Amino acid sequence: MYPTMEQIVASNKAGSEVLIAISNIQAAAFERFSALTFNAAKSLFEDSLEQAKAVLGAKDAQELIGLNSAAAQPSIEKALAYSRSMCDIALQAQREMTKVMEAYASELKNGIRGDLEKASHIPPPGSDAAAAAVKSALAAAGSVYESLSKISKQATELTDADLASAVQGVKERRKRTA
Repeated sequence: MYPTMEQIVASNKAGSEVLIAISNIQAAAFERFSALTFNAAKSLFEDSLEQAKAVLGAKDAQELIGLNSAAAQPSIEKALAYSRSMCDIALQAQREMTKVMEAYASELKNGIRGDLEKASHIPPPGSDAAAAAVKSALAAAGSVYESLSKISKQATELTDADLASAVQGVKERRKRTA
């Protein structure tokens, strides 16, 4: 059984739609990264101006040391918030792309399985072994895909948990030194 022109066009259209969806997800993530970075840079600039004004107004060395110490705490908190936001954006984009790819892989797998079922009703002589081999290969590929998908999800969850743990550790150290 050979694919018809309509099937080829439909397959190409589905693949193109997946690529467009992933491109849109990446563009949206880039837009959020850009906005976050711009806002962080703006905030850093404003904080630097305020710090410079305060330093210029310091009356003695003790006040200068106090100003520098006081400026460090908010800077650390802002850096942590920025890092956390960057990771959140990346994780969100990764989750969205995974959903798109899982849906496409499922449709593809079901389509191939359906085509094999149709072809198995009118098998050419001696094709039983080949059909069984293709079905076995599809089952193995599906198993590998599911394993990779689970590993990807676990890696995302671990990254998220590690980041939360690191942020909590920095906050606790900061409290001890304050």
